[in-house]
Amino acid sequence: MRFARRRRPPARPRERRHAITLVPHILTLMGLCAGLTSIRYALDGRYELAVIFVIAATVLDGLDGRAARLLKCTSRFGAELDSLADFLSFGVAPALLVYLWVLHEVKSVGWALALLLAVCCALRLARFNVQSDDPNRPAWMANFFTGVPAPAGAGLALLPLILSFATQSDSPRIWLLNAALVVAVSLLMVSQVPTWSIKRVRIRPEYMLPSLVVVGVIVSALLTAPWGTLFVGGAIYLLTLPWAVVVAQRYRRNEPGPIQTLPSPSDNPQAGE
Repeated sequence: MRFARRRRPPARPRERRHAITLVPHILTLMGLCAGLTSIRYALDGRYELAVIFVIAATVLDGLDGRAARLLKCTSRFGAELDSLADFLSFGVAPALLVYLWVLHEVKSVGWALALLLAVCCALRLARFNVQSDDPNRPAWMANFFTGVPAPAGAGLALLPLILSFATQSDSPRIWLLNAALVVAVSLLMVSQVPTWSIKRVRIRPEYMLPSLVVVGVIVSALLTAPWGTLFVGGAIYLLTLPWAVVVAQRYRRNEPGPIQTLPSPSDNPQAGE
Protein backbone atom coordinates (compact mmCIF):
# COMPACT_ATOMS: atom_id res chain seq x y z
CA MET A 1 0.00 0.00 0.00
CA ARG A 2 1.18 3.48 -0.77
CA PHE A 3 0.50 6.20 1.72
CA ALA A 4 -0.02 9.78 0.70
CA ARG A 5 2.82 12.02 1.78
CA ARG A 6 1.72 14.77 4.10
CA ARG A 7 2.34 18.20 2.77
CA ARG A 8 4.14 20.61 4.99
CA PRO A 9 2.44 23.94 5.53
CA PRO A 10 4.15 26.75 3.67
CA ALA A 11 6.79 28.51 5.75
CA ARG A 12 5.82 31.91 6.99
CA PRO A 13 7.91 34.69 5.56
CA ARG A 14 10.29 36.06 8.11
CA GLU A 15 9.72 39.65 9.06
CA ARG A 16 12.55 41.79 7.85
CA ARG A 17 13.30 45.16 9.28
CA HIS A 18 15.48 47.90 7.86
CA ALA A 19 18.95 48.20 9.31
CA ILE A 20 18.17 51.79 10.33
CA THR A 21 15.85 50.45 13.04
CA LEU A 22 18.98 49.25 14.87
CA VAL A 23 20.08 52.85 15.44
CA PRO A 24 18.27 53.25 18.81
CA HIS A 25 19.77 50.00 20.11
CA ILE A 26 23.22 51.03 18.90
CA LEU A 27 22.89 54.35 20.76
CA THR A 28 21.83 52.48 23.92
CA LEU A 29 24.83 50.14 23.65
CA MET A 30 27.11 53.12 23.10
CA GLY A 31 25.75 54.60 26.33
CA LEU A 32 26.42 51.31 28.10
CA CYS A 33 30.00 51.32 26.80
CA ALA A 34 30.41 54.93 27.94
CA GLY A 35 29.36 53.93 31.46
CA LEU A 36 31.82 51.04 31.51
CA THR A 37 34.60 53.28 30.19
CA SER A 38 33.83 55.77 32.97
CA ILE A 39 34.44 53.01 35.50
CA ARG A 40 37.74 52.15 33.82
CA TYR A 41 39.02 55.73 34.05
CA ALA A 42 37.80 56.02 37.63
CA LEU A 43 39.86 52.96 38.55
CA ASP A 44 42.86 54.62 36.87
CA GLY A 45 42.33 57.80 38.90
CA ARG A 46 41.53 59.88 35.79
CA TYR A 47 38.40 61.40 37.25
CA GLU A 48 37.82 64.14 34.70
CA LEU A 49 37.65 61.60 31.88
CA ALA A 50 35.41 59.40 34.01
CA VAL A 51 32.92 62.24 34.51
CA ILE A 52 33.08 63.12 30.81
CA PHE A 53 32.02 59.57 29.90
CA VAL A 54 29.10 59.73 32.34
CA ILE A 55 28.03 62.94 30.58
CA ALA A 56 28.41 61.18 27.22
CA ALA A 57 26.17 58.38 28.49
CA THR A 58 23.59 61.00 29.50
CA VAL A 59 23.60 62.51 25.99
CA LEU A 60 23.23 59.08 24.39
CA ASP A 61 20.44 58.24 26.82
CA GLY A 62 18.60 61.34 25.62
CA LEU A 63 19.03 60.35 21.96
CA ASP A 64 18.12 56.66 21.81
CA GLY A 65 14.49 57.01 22.84
CA ARG A 66 13.92 59.98 20.56
CA ALA A 67 15.51 58.07 17.68
CA ALA A 68 13.22 55.11 18.37
CA ARG A 69 10.13 57.30 18.32
CA LEU A 70 11.18 59.13 15.16
CA LEU A 71 11.91 55.83 13.37
CA LYS A 72 8.73 54.25 14.81
CA CYS A 73 10.61 51.23 16.09
CA THR A 74 9.92 51.38 19.83
CA SER A 75 9.86 48.01 21.55
CA ARG A 76 9.77 46.45 24.98
CA PHE A 77 13.17 44.91 24.29
CA GLY A 78 14.62 48.37 23.73
CA ALA A 79 13.06 49.69 26.92
CA GLU A 80 14.53 46.87 29.02
CA LEU A 81 17.94 47.23 27.39
CA ASP A 82 17.85 50.95 28.11
CA SER A 83 17.05 50.36 31.78
CA LEU A 84 20.01 48.00 32.13
CA ALA A 85 22.32 50.52 30.45
CA ASP A 86 20.97 53.32 32.67
CA PHE A 87 21.61 51.30 35.82
CA LEU A 88 25.25 50.82 34.91
CA SER A 89 25.88 54.36 33.62
CA PHE A 90 23.90 56.30 36.25
CA GLY A 91 23.91 53.91 39.21
CA VAL A 92 27.09 51.84 39.25
CA ALA A 93 29.50 54.28 37.55
CA PRO A 94 28.72 57.38 39.69
CA ALA A 95 28.71 55.28 42.87
CA LEU A 96 32.18 53.90 42.12
CA LEU A 97 33.39 57.34 41.04
CA VAL A 98 32.39 59.03 44.29
CA TYR A 99 33.70 56.12 46.36
CA LEU A 100 37.12 56.08 44.66
CA TRP A 101 37.37 59.88 44.75
CA VAL A 102 36.59 60.49 48.42
CA LEU A 103 34.31 57.99 50.18
CA HIS A 104 37.03 55.34 50.38
CA GLU A 105 38.47 57.43 53.22
CA VAL A 106 35.76 56.08 55.53
CA LYS A 107 36.06 52.53 54.17
CA SER A 108 32.97 50.47 55.04
CA VAL A 109 30.76 53.51 55.60
CA GLY A 110 31.80 54.95 52.24
CA TRP A 111 31.15 51.63 50.48
CA ALA A 112 27.72 51.40 52.10
CA LEU A 113 26.89 54.88 50.76
CA ALA A 114 28.05 53.87 47.27
CA LEU A 115 25.82 50.79 47.48
CA LEU A 116 22.91 52.98 48.59
CA LEU A 117 23.25 55.17 45.50
CA ALA A 118 23.38 52.19 43.13
CA VAL A 119 20.47 50.38 44.81
CA CYS A 120 18.24 53.46 44.81
CA CYS A 121 19.00 54.00 41.13
CA ALA A 122 17.92 50.39 40.38
CA LEU A 123 14.72 50.84 42.41
CA ARG A 124 13.98 54.13 40.66
CA LEU A 125 14.32 52.52 37.20
CA ALA A 126 12.19 49.52 38.18
CA ARG A 127 9.45 51.78 39.54
CA PHE A 128 9.48 53.87 36.38
CA ASN A 129 8.98 50.80 34.19
CA VAL A 130 6.03 49.68 36.31
CA GLN A 131 4.41 53.12 36.38
CA SER A 132 4.72 53.47 32.61
CA ASP A 133 2.34 50.51 32.21
CA ASP A 134 -0.19 51.75 34.76
CA PRO A 135 -3.50 52.61 33.02
CA ASN A 136 -4.72 54.50 36.10
CA ARG A 137 -1.86 56.97 36.11
CA PRO A 138 -3.26 60.52 36.49
CA ALA A 139 -3.11 62.62 33.34
CA TRP A 140 -1.17 65.44 34.98
CA MET A 141 1.70 63.06 35.74
CA ALA A 142 2.57 63.01 32.02
CA ASN A 143 4.35 66.32 32.63
CA PHE A 144 6.43 65.03 35.55
CA PHE A 145 8.68 62.23 36.70
CA THR A 146 8.21 60.64 40.10
CA GLY A 147 11.44 61.30 41.92
CA VAL A 148 14.69 62.55 40.42
CA PRO A 149 15.47 60.72 37.13
CA ALA A 150 18.51 58.47 37.01
CA PRO A 151 20.70 60.69 34.74
CA ALA A 152 19.90 63.77 36.83
CA GLY A 153 20.64 61.83 40.03
CA ALA A 154 24.04 60.81 38.66
CA GLY A 155 24.82 64.42 37.78
CA LEU A 156 23.81 65.68 41.22
CA ALA A 157 25.93 63.04 42.96
CA LEU A 158 28.94 64.16 40.90
CA LEU A 159 28.50 67.89 41.59
CA PRO A 160 31.39 68.05 44.11
CA LEU A 161 33.75 66.50 41.55
CA ILE A 162 32.56 68.96 38.91
CA LEU A 163 33.05 71.87 41.34
CA SER A 164 36.54 70.60 42.10
CA PHE A 165 37.38 70.56 38.39
CA ALA A 166 35.90 74.04 37.89
CA THR A 167 37.83 75.63 40.77
CA GLN A 168 40.98 73.52 40.46
CA SER A 169 40.72 72.95 44.20
CA ASP A 170 40.35 69.99 46.54
CA SER A 171 38.01 71.92 48.84
CA PRO A 172 34.89 69.94 47.76
CA ARG A 173 36.80 66.70 48.48
CA ILE A 174 35.28 66.35 51.95
CA TRP A 175 33.83 62.94 52.69
CA LEU A 176 31.08 64.27 54.97
CA LEU A 177 29.82 66.69 52.31
CA ASN A 178 29.84 64.01 49.63
CA ALA A 179 28.21 61.47 51.96
CA ALA A 180 25.35 63.86 52.74
CA LEU A 181 24.86 64.59 49.04
CA VAL A 182 24.85 60.88 48.13
CA VAL A 183 22.21 60.15 50.78
CA ALA A 184 20.07 63.10 49.64
CA VAL A 185 20.28 62.14 45.95
CA SER A 186 19.52 58.49 46.73
CA LEU A 187 16.40 59.44 48.68
CA LEU A 188 15.29 61.88 45.99
CA MET A 189 15.50 59.17 43.31
CA VAL A 190 13.15 56.82 45.19
CA SER A 191 10.93 59.58 46.59
CA GLN A 192 7.45 60.60 45.44
CA VAL A 193 8.66 64.15 44.71
CA PRO A 194 7.45 65.23 41.23
CA THR A 195 10.24 66.54 39.00
CA TRP A 196 10.07 68.16 35.60
CA SER A 197 9.87 66.07 32.43
CA ILE A 198 10.99 67.85 29.26
CA LYS A 199 9.46 65.24 26.96
CA ARG A 200 6.27 67.28 26.57
CA VAL A 201 7.78 70.75 26.57
CA ARG A 202 6.43 72.79 23.66
CA ILE A 203 7.90 76.10 22.54
CA ARG A 204 5.61 78.71 21.05
CA PRO A 205 6.67 80.13 17.67
CA GLU A 206 7.20 83.62 19.13
CA TYR A 207 9.65 82.15 21.69
CA MET A 208 11.62 80.11 19.16
CA LEU A 209 14.24 82.79 18.43
CA PRO A 210 14.88 83.69 22.11
CA SER A 211 15.16 79.96 22.86
CA LEU A 212 17.81 79.57 20.17
CA VAL A 213 19.69 82.52 21.64
CA VAL A 214 19.63 80.88 25.07
CA VAL A 215 20.88 77.61 23.56
CA GLY A 216 23.69 79.50 21.84
CA VAL A 217 24.72 81.13 25.12
CA ILE A 218 24.72 77.75 26.89
CA VAL A 219 26.81 76.13 24.15
CA SER A 220 29.28 79.03 24.27
CA ALA A 221 29.54 78.69 28.05
CA LEU A 222 30.12 74.94 27.75
CA LEU A 223 32.93 75.52 25.26
CA THR A 224 34.67 78.21 27.31
CA ALA A 225 34.04 77.01 30.88
CA PRO A 226 32.56 73.50 30.71
CA TRP A 227 32.91 72.48 34.36
CA GLY A 228 31.63 75.76 35.75
CA THR A 229 28.66 75.67 33.36
CA LEU A 230 27.81 72.11 34.35
CA PHE A 231 27.95 72.99 38.04
CA VAL A 232 25.68 76.01 37.57
CA GLY A 233 23.27 73.84 35.55
CA GLY A 234 23.13 71.27 38.36
CA ALA A 235 22.52 73.98 40.94
CA ILE A 236 19.70 75.48 38.84
CA TYR A 237 18.12 72.03 38.52
CA LEU A 238 18.12 71.68 42.30
CA LEU A 239 16.40 75.06 42.61
CA THR A 240 13.64 73.98 40.19
CA LEU A 241 12.60 71.02 42.37
CA PRO A 242 10.42 73.06 44.80
CA TRP A 243 8.83 74.84 41.82
CA ALA A 244 7.95 71.47 40.26
CA VAL A 245 6.28 70.37 43.52
CA VAL A 246 4.13 73.53 43.63
CA VAL A 247 3.06 73.22 39.97
CA ALA A 248 2.34 69.49 40.35
CA GLN A 249 0.05 70.16 43.32
CA ARG A 250 -1.85 72.68 41.22
CA TYR A 251 -2.24 70.12 38.40
CA ARG A 252 -3.35 67.49 40.90
CA ARG A 253 -6.21 69.69 42.05
CA ASN A 254 -7.32 70.73 38.57
CA GLU A 255 -6.84 67.54 36.56
CA PRO A 256 -7.66 64.38 38.52
CA GLY A 257 -8.59 61.97 35.70
CA PRO A 258 -6.50 58.98 34.48
CA ILE A 259 -4.59 58.97 31.24
CA GLN A 260 -6.76 57.46 28.52
CA THR A 261 -4.05 56.24 26.18
CA LEU A 262 -0.50 55.39 27.10
CA PRO A 263 2.45 55.81 24.76
CA SER A 264 4.02 52.68 23.34
CA PRO A 265 7.12 51.37 25.13
CA SER A 266 10.12 53.49 24.30
CA ASP A 267 13.70 52.54 23.70
CA ASN A 268 14.50 55.17 26.25
CA PRO A 269 12.06 55.18 29.15
CA GLN A 270 14.28 57.68 30.95
CA ALA A 271 14.40 60.15 28.07
CA GLY A 272 14.75 63.69 29.37
CA GLU A 273 15.51 62.53 32.86
